[in-house]
Amino acid sequence: VFFFSPVPSRYFRNTMWRNLLPTCARADLLYKKDISRRYLKCLIDCNNIDLVTETRTGPLGCSNYDNLDSVSSVLVQSPENKIHLQGLQAILPGYLRARFVQAALSYIGCNEEGQFVCRDNDCWCQCAVDYPQCNCPEVDLRAMEGSLLQIRDSWNMANQDFEASEEFQNFVRRLPTFYALNSSAIQYFWKTEPSIHQRYKQLELSTQQLASKARRIINKIFTLSKRCQTQPKIIMLRERPFGYWLNYILSIMYCSENNHLGSYMEETRSCSCPYEHPPCQSVIPCTVGEGSSCASCSYENRSRCATCNQGYMLSQGVCRNEVPDSTDHYIGFETDLQDMELRYLLQKRDNRISIHGIFVSNDVRLNNWFDPSWRKRMLLTLKSNKYKSNHVHMLLGMSLQICLTKNSTLDPMLSVYINPFGGSHSESWIMPIDQNNYPDWERTKLDPPYDCFNWTLTLGNKWKTFFETVHFYLRSRIRGPSGNGNGSVYFEPLEYLEPGQNLGYMKINSIQVYGYSMHFDPEAIQDLILQLDYPYTQGSQDSALLQLLEIRDRVNRLSPPGAQPLDLFSCLLRHRLKLSTTDVTRIQAALQTFSAKQPNSIEYETTKLCS
Repeated sequence: VFFFSPVPSRYFRNTMWRNLLPTCARADLLYKKDISRRYLKCLIDCNNIDLVTETRTGPLGCSNYDNLDSVSSVLVQSPENKIHLQGLQAILPGYLRARFVQAALSYIGCNEEGQFVCRDNDCWCQCAVDYPQCNCPEVDLRAMEGSLLQIRDSWNMANQDFEASEEFQNFVRRLPTFYALNSSAIQYFWKTEPSIHQRYKQLELSTQQLASKARRIINKIFTLSKRCQTQPKIIMLRERPFGYWLNYILSIMYCSENNHLGSYMEETRSCSCPYEHPPCQSVIPCTVGEGSSCASCSYENRSRCATCNQGYMLSQGVCRNEVPDSTDHYIGFETDLQDMELRYLLQKRDNRISIHGIFVSNDVRLNNWFDPSWRKRMLLTLKSNKYKSNHVHMLLGMSLQICLTKNSTLDPMLSVYINPFGGSHSESWIMPIDQNNYPDWERTKLDPPYDCFNWTLTLGNKWKTFFETVHFYLRSRIRGPSGNGNGSVYFEPLEYLEPGQNLGYMKINSIQVYGYSMHFDPEAIQDLILQLDYPYTQGSQDSALLQLLEIRDRVNRLSPPGAQPLDLFSCLLRHRLKLSTTDVTRIQAALQTFSAKQPNSIEYETTKLCS
């Protein structure tokens, strides 16, 4: 019966079997509370091992077991132990030896509370019904949780010692208080203070050691408790990086009123207090720096600015961007008409946007036929310098009605020059029609008996521009069929083909420009210019320069497309304010110098138009 049944655990209670093992080896085998620590390092296939004994590295002796937690163990087959176990196994038949080893491991490793099992590189106890927690070393787990509590207390004590240290207290006491600090400023002062730097290194070293020890214990707890029915209590140390101490110093400086310490929020420059009443936030000084920051703080109230940087003005204790007032007092720019409305009004030749200019031409009379063989010049001028000095005019479009005799092979060509504010014709710019996304003429055929067309050019809000005089230059080409019969070809100049041959006549029934007149106050702009030399009050010179800068940029923005915008502002000064060339140059230089000092300023090159 003995040889054909499993080995019961009661045989291992017999001291005769246990005494066959060496004393130190037996003590090691019986110390099996920490199963994972001793058996998971070297896993055993229980069905193929004859001899299993745990011992220590080094010579076998009781001196190796004084501190079981400080030495590493391996599973070996000691020759000495093998002799003793062979004596025990020799009396068992071969088919019982594996069962014997299994029963011995279950007795020693599972404390008679389950069956020792190894599978898939893992070993554990298959608990008996009466011992459901056989895999959970609760005593060891409680001891480790207690060690974590002690480490946490040591951790807190190390941080408190650092905060109460003389180096930390002196550092905070010496920080400047006449302007607001931020994390970067605190870090700069920190790096220049060797004592606080050295003291913080000591704190880092001690907390790193505590954190490392805590991690090792936590790893053990997770390993031992993975088959426990209850989760272990893990206490994680909340590490305090360098940024924590920077913010903590700011909180001490600005959020420690009424014996309450709050948390400083650098983004909003405010405190988050533990209690609303009484508040913990003290007076936070103004921010000194570049841009919209203060140049200095006020002595009467540290939270307000006393002076501002270039390009900003002081308003209710805060530095704000110097924004010019509306330019409508000096010159108007805007219209409420949208592009679709403008196109509709131009097609209808609506009188509400028509501008009545004076038609001047030595070559052409309206509603009269003429020979278009030679270049014809016409102009529409408003003479605003004489009759409407308090207005400037904006061009939105133009239209002409051109008629040709029947069967004429002539094709009219128009070149248009714009004089923005008066002056000589040489101070005009030519419209880049159908170039660089600039609009082209739209032709609409009218009813017979003549071949008449309405020519319409729509600038709209995108290409609107100033104008005082519009110059039209008309010349004609000969239109003929192409060689392949598709399309047309043009021959020019006309006068060199057949000077004696008449190819038809042309007449212009009407010529009209469309736009609107804007308010313009030359005396008000003159007052701005006078403030450059004779400022009325402190700061009025900067205000005048800012206003002139805004007018300059808005005027030049209405230039036609090109590599560079035209210097229309100089034309305005020369022909509408009647300033000399020297004065215009001086004003432009002052604006350029002032613009370079403004935040985010972008100075651009312009093409000179008016001398």
